[in-house]
Amino acid sequence: MTENDDSGDTEEWEVLDSVVEYETGWYTGGYDLLEQPDGSQKKYYWAELPAAVVVVAVADDELIMVEQFRPVIGEHCLELPAGIVEAGESYTTAGARELREETGFDAAGVSLLAEFWTATGVLRHRRGIVFAEGLEPGLPERDSNEFITVRSVPVSQAVEVAQAEPANDATLEGVLLAKHEGLI
Repeated sequence: MTENDDSGDTEEWEVLDSVVEYETGWYTGGYDLLEQPDGSQKKYYWAELPAAVVVVAVADDELIMVEQFRPVIGEHCLELPAGIVEAGESYTTAGARELREETGFDAAGVSLLAEFWTATGVLRHRRGIVFAEGLEPGLPERDSNEFITVRSVPVSQAVEVAQAEPANDATLEGVLLAKHEGLI
């Protein structure tokens, strides 16, 4: 990182207006009209989504994944279990719940690996990555719109599987972070 930063202090970025253009029940979209440091004005468009959790779950040297069709890209995807953090939930509580709902596995322990903003150029969306261990099999409790097949892959192949098309950001982030932390 260089010291020559001409982006200005945050005080120089005044929000003149904030407009919600649509609400879908899934996300809200709109723009903020900002006065930039040089005095010009520009609309910065955004979509706001609730926080989400991604679960890296390991049982017997196998990474637990889910396969599902993603209509937005028209592809079947092999992904880490994930979902929305409900009101009042922590990332770890949401991760344990999502893992149980999607795969049927109950975790003896769930720990937060990271929490961060995603796609900061267009989204107002936080994501948490959690690690789940001590898994006990059970029955999934899927939502009516979840058509999921549970798959497992050897931990030794996790990075390669996460990179295989159609790869997605949440799965890559979760697998790489868990590998970096020495968990897989």
